[in-house]
Amino acid sequence: MWNPEVSGHVTDGLIANEPWFGPCHFYSNELWHFDLSADRPRYVSAAVNALRLGSCPVRAVLIVNPNATSTTPAGRDLLAHALESRVTLTVEHTDHRGHAIEIARDATRDGVDVLIVHGGDGTVNEVVNGVLGNCGVRPDPGAAPAVAVVPGGSANVFARALGISPDPIEATNQLVDQLGGYRLGRPWRRIGLMNCGERWGVFTAGMGVDGEVVAAVEAQRAKGRKVTASRYIRVAVREMLAHARKEPTLTLHLPGADPVTGVHFAFVSNSSPWTYANSRPVWTNPDTTFDTGLGVFATTSMNVWANLRLARQMVARNPQIDAKHLIRDDSVSSVTVTSTTPVACQIDGDYIGMREIMTFTSAPEALCVVAPTKKTA
Repeated sequence: MWNPEVSGHVTDGLIANEPWFGPCHFYSNELWHFDLSADRPRYVSAAVNALRLGSCPVRAVLIVNPNATSTTPAGRDLLAHALESRVTLTVEHTDHRGHAIEIARDATRDGVDVLIVHGGDGTVNEVVNGVLGNCGVRPDPGAAPAVAVVPGGSANVFARALGISPDPIEATNQLVDQLGGYRLGRPWRRIGLMNCGERWGVFTAGMGVDGEVVAAVEAQRAKGRKVTASRYIRVAVREMLAHARKEPTLTLHLPGADPVTGVHFAFVSNSSPWTYANSRPVWTNPDTTFDTGLGVFATTSMNVWANLRLARQMVARNPQIDAKHLIRDDSVSSVTVTSTTPVACQIDGDYIGMREIMTFTSAPEALCVVAPTKKTA
């Protein structure tokens, strides 16, 4: 770490504002203090503005998934270095499935202010579930850490839907700006989530062919194959063609409406777009946002030509999504999907197994996030 003691642009001082005590330096309007509690004495930083407001320094945990698609050692070091000059930072690396849940849960209990995720959508989902815990308890976002994301996966759907750049360097700059705004008194942004009964979902869930696609992609990842947008599309086409010969097993239950039988697959969204094919957004429910209810997208036909027309609408620049075999609603309070036989289910791109019934419920303003302010019409 850069040591401000060697700089010619440093003003010396003494700090006695608990938990800080000892010699300090001011450099470029940043406060650096000598931390005797670390494994070895070192200078750490905190914002002068936070001190002026009489508040404690922002405590943050950077949770890194080193196995995520686009994370690199150099990128991780650059991110940590940029953050260390603005928050009191701890860095944690995940090393097994579910580890991010454990790290986030412990950090929440410890009263950390911000959890910064450097990984893909799966890691984000784990962190959110570690922060909020049991789906049966209404979350209090004001009592939990805010969640920030510096994209490190392949699609990075959640981050991009929040307005965060998919480029890690640009996303880091955005994060630094947001942290600066918070130190000046700007509140965190709050977003709605999807209560899936057994866990929280942040942007999407699906039953039927959607779950089968995710399961097939995870199987390929387990064999050491890199997951790319083109590989995902190839798997999706294969699974769609296979399901075209199968009888539908799903029934869709929407509030205030008769059950819809004969459904082949159902997508439930908490934001838009649904996913990305490289840089191109793929839409199912264009008007669904983190501030509306949930989006529902389901089909009663697997006719190849009908679904090819639908797929063309989903990747259009100005999507107008409509078809006779499509059930779509961009803002519902809840939706239940039942099946006559167990079918594959996914949440946020993570295969969770076979299910016969799933209920998805909108949970407004359930999570604080470090992200650009939502766009207004």
